[in-house]
Amino acid sequence: MTKTRTARYDVADHLRTPEEMAAYLEVCLDEANGDAAFIAKALGDIARAKGMSQVARDAGLSRESLYKALSGERSPDFDTILKVIDALGLKLHAQVALVTGRQGAPARVAVAASRRRTRA
Repeated sequence: MTKTRTARYDVADHLRTPEEMAAYLEVCLDEANGDAAFIAKALGDIARAKGMSQVARDAGLSRESLYKALSGERSPDFDTILKVIDALGLKLHAQVALVTGRQGAPARVAVAASRRRTRA
C-alpha cells in the first residue's frame, strides 16, 4: 500500500492578481469579528504572495519587523497596517453595514478592501 503525501496549504500560493488579493482581504475583514491579529495574518498572506521583501521596502519597514507584525500572533499598530495596505496597492473604504436589532440603533461601519486604481 502506498502512502499518500500531502502538502501544507498556503493561501499565498493562490493569490495571483491584485483583484484576488483585494477579494481575499475583504472576506477576511468580514470574517474577522474584530480580531485584529486575524486581519494582520491576512495581510501577511497577501504580502507573502506579492513578495515580503518588496512590500517591506515599499512600506518603509524592515523585512523582519514586517514578518513579526503580520504573523497573526499579535496586533500591529494601525499605522503599520496602513503602510502595508498602501504598499500592497490596496485601500480601505467604509460602507454602512446592515443593521439588525432594534430600530434606531446606530449603524456599524464595515471596512472593505479594494484595489487601488492608479493612473497610467
